Amino acid sequence: MYFQNPLVRQIIGAAIAVHRALGAGLFESSYEACLAYELMERGLPFERQVPVPVVYKGVRLDCGYRADFLVNREIPVELKCIERWMPIHTVQMKTYLRLLGLQQGLLINFNVPVLVHGVRSVVVESLEETAPEEELELPGPSSEPS
Repeated sequence: MYFQNPLVRQIIGAAIAVHRALGAGLFESSYEACLAYELMERGLPFERQVPVPVVYKGVRLDCGYRADFLVNREIPVELKCIERWMPIHTVQMKTYLRLLGLQQGLLINFNVPVLVHGVRSVVVESLEETAPEEELELPGPSSEPS
């Protein structure tokens, strides 16, 4: 796993503290507010709801995408409260990493009995890396006339 990065381990430690205090079953916004407090208490620099711009044909567009956290301007963190991981969650983080020009991000699912089972590190080896085709769910042929 890619939890050797000291910053990543600090973020996970903060998330574990929040999960121990609150448990599972709350809305994502509750965990976000508490994690922000915990990161601040630990002296970790972070931003909340960071815009993730889409660059299309050389034009930077704000399409409303937001990373829940950007810690130390290097680790985006996406919080989830879901029953199970889906491939699209990893694809989303890889896209955020590419758009932000970063290499590692964290997905944290608070809807688990033990938080370490809800943490995923997503790493791209190069900024050009894309998601494997088998992880993408492509739409079927359109029924609309062309």
